[in-house]
Amino acid sequence: MTPWYRARRRLRRLFRRRTRREQRRLFQLGVLLCVLALLPATWLRLTTGDRIRTVADVPAAPVGVVFGAGLWNGSPSPYLAHRLDTAARLYRTGKVRALLVTGDNSRQDYNEPDVMRAYLAAHGVPERRVVRDYAGFDTWDSCSRARRIFGVHRAVLVSQGFHIQRALALCDAAGIDAYGVAVAEPHDVTWSYGALREVLAANKAAMDATFRPDPAFMGPRERGIQDALAASADPR
Repeated sequence: MTPWYRARRRLRRLFRRRTRREQRRLFQLGVLLCVLALLPATWLRLTTGDRIRTVADVPAAPVGVVFGAGLWNGSPSPYLAHRLDTAARLYRTGKVRALLVTGDNSRQDYNEPDVMRAYLAAHGVPERRVVRDYAGFDTWDSCSRARRIFGVHRAVLVSQGFHIQRALALCDAAGIDAYGVAVAEPHDVTWSYGALREVLAANKAAMDATFRPDPAFMGPRERGIQDALAASADPR
């Protein structure tokens, strides 16, 4: 008899010993806990759904913000590559004039922003229009630093559909007027995992939006975005 089977039998015996009233209260408590757990995800959907657009119909903004999504052997993961492809299209169609790539560089051998910038440069975006944030350790840090360190006030956010709602809500809480472009992906195992993870991440997002903590790393104000926007006005 496996430990899992024994634990299940004990749970069944414990439940049978309860009175019908106790069983009903346990069921109601379980339903209440499920509702409470899903409230943050519902908040994200209700408050951001009207700001998710496509590359073709998203309102223009000075800056596009691209969130990191992991590296595979020093190259963008497929999900990250698709985000960067979308950001490049936003730039080429004039929807944004500069790009802020925000990701993890907490280790010397792992540098998302540099890889993201190199990928964009290889796909036609001038390097001087791409600004790197090396301390975008999570979505809140990326949004908060975009506003507080890089001075972003209005932006187009780029991410997959399961993440873009959280990014929009957190950038809104950070003081950024933003629309989002949801990158289309097949609903495969990776997508399903990401969607499930977002249910849990929504709870942290609600806390971050409410209490607005400082990002893990602040640092001084940077002029990268201002310089990139100035470069966009230079015809050379």
